[in-house]
Amino acid sequence: MTEVQNRLVEMLGRYHEFCVSHGLRYYCIEGTALGAARHKGFIPWDDDIDVGMPRTDYEKFKEFSAKEINGKSKYFVEFPSDKRDFGYTYGKFYDTGTTLIENSRFKTKRGVYLDIFPLDGIGNSKKEAVKNFKKIDKWNNLLNTRICAIRNGRKWYKNLSVILSRAIPNFIINQQKLMKKIDDMSKERGFDECEYVANISGGWHEKEIQKREAFGKPTLCRFENVEIYIPEKVDEYLTELYGDWRKLPPPEKQVTHHDYLFCDLNTPYAK
Repeated sequence: MTEVQNRLVEMLGRYHEFCVSHGLRYYCIEGTALGAARHKGFIPWDDDIDVGMPRTDYEKFKEFSAKEINGKSKYFVEFPSDKRDFGYTYGKFYDTGTTLIENSRFKTKRGVYLDIFPLDGIGNSKKEAVKNFKKIDKWNNLLNTRICAIRNGRKWYKNLSVILSRAIPNFIINQQKLMKKIDDMSKERGFDECEYVANISGGWHEKEIQKREAFGKPTLCRFENVEIYIPEKVDEYLTELYGDWRKLPPPEKQVTHHDYLFCDLNTPYAK
């Protein structure tokens, strides 16, 4: 593994221990679940960790981490707030002894991190779930145009949408109010009360819609040298998200999708 991957595994192990000790449900999701199922660890070219928590557990984690992690360990947990340079609608778990600068509009400077997504109910039929998801996803797309960077290699019309969105003053489309709107809409329906659930802030849009039973009981799985939780019906979950997930992508697609400007594993970002 790379040095970054080693650090992320250490963080994931600590996060897992904290959740278990507090009786909190979580699942490794997205590429982390794919890596666990297909590689027993990282997808070799991947460099991030994604976890999802049912909304009630996510809110409890927010409360517990403020009291027991922040200021009391080498880790720090951050959630959406009034900070302009934090444009995410989900939480992040940082290693405070590191520095990572992402290529976003505000050049967010924090540490190496895990992404912590809330999992929400989205409907009791696929048709209802898709309808409800689309209502929120359009606001997520707008938020993304407000906070992401203009990048070489991206299709020209996507960069144009970013430029046009940025031209609208913040007093007209307020980033923090937009984030709150997305969060409020996302938690209208309970995870445990719906047949269909979703990581509404995930990058796969409607493919994020899953049957709740696919998540089921958090199931132990080996990930490199630590134990983690993945969805109970991980094959069903990954097939919905990726199709034939057991098949490796062609070599030209075996690349990271993250755009980092700077990474230092030995310098605290507060410095």
